[in-house]
Amino acid sequence: MKVVITGATGFIGRALCEELKSDYEIVALTRNAENAKQLLNSSINTVQWDAENAGQWSNIFEGTFCIANLAGENIGVERWTEKKKERIINSRIKVTTAVVEAIRQAENKPKVLIQASAMGWYGSKGIIEADEDSGPGEGFLAKVSQEWERTAEQVNDMNVRLVKIRLGMVLGQQGGVLPKLIRPFRFFAGGYIGSGRQWVPWVSINDVVGAVRFLIKNDKCSGAFNITGPQPVTLKEFCRIAGQVTSRPSWTVMPAFAAKLIFGEMAEELLLASYKIRPKRLTDAGYEFRHRTAQEALKDIIKRW
Repeated sequence: MKVVITGATGFIGRALCEELKSDYEIVALTRNAENAKQLLNSSINTVQWDAENAGQWSNIFEGTFCIANLAGENIGVERWTEKKKERIINSRIKVTTAVVEAIRQAENKPKVLIQASAMGWYGSKGIIEADEDSGPGEGFLAKVSQEWERTAEQVNDMNVRLVKIRLGMVLGQQGGVLPKLIRPFRFFAGGYIGSGRQWVPWVSINDVVGAVRFLIKNDKCSGAFNITGPQPVTLKEFCRIAGQVTSRPSWTVMPAFAAKLIFGEMAEELLLASYKIRPKRLTDAGYEFRHRTAQEALKDIIKRW
């Protein structure tokens, strides 16, 4: 069976290719096929596309078992100027629109679309706990995630099972926030931002790809699934654990006002936002987490560094 992955050269995409390659024929849709061949396992086929329009590449959707749509501009690497925010939105909506149109054109349509989304869908909740039954939030990331999901929901009328994965803060060696977070600890300068009371919806990269594999295989699973660790922690606690695992103190604090001055709107919605999110539907469906606590995840990841 064939699985087509967009965003296959990204942090999550590369890990998903590795997770699935032994059981599925993997095709990576990429804007730079030569670069993708260098980054991905030689067993993975690479197909060039423009990430905006349904074109000649669309024929690979014919008879495909699953599409995993993970593509999108990285939200955490630059200050959010208006141009950056436009790229964040367009990279998600244009890609998903192209994927949906390619599915529409296929006579033998894919069985399932795994559609990436994010915790931002809920908006910053403070101390309020949320799960998939909670309502949508407000703010830039909430708007982006909600529009992203709405675009993908068009496949509901095409007899394609849609699974929307709302991703938390993904932890791993090869990307995401963890390498940047751990670096100050190695120089005895680790600590948290703001009050530290904001909740962190962490999840290990192993559980992200494990959960996606689980959702692909279980044809009764559809709709939204939070992909977060089962035990959220506050940022202060998360940094305390990071210090413990690296045998370094967690003592520095960046005041909220300083974070806002340096990072602008991104600080409000990423660094200072609070997402106390539970993976209720994933747990109820029977998925068994490889890392149930942030301590387990950090110990397992950092010992490999």
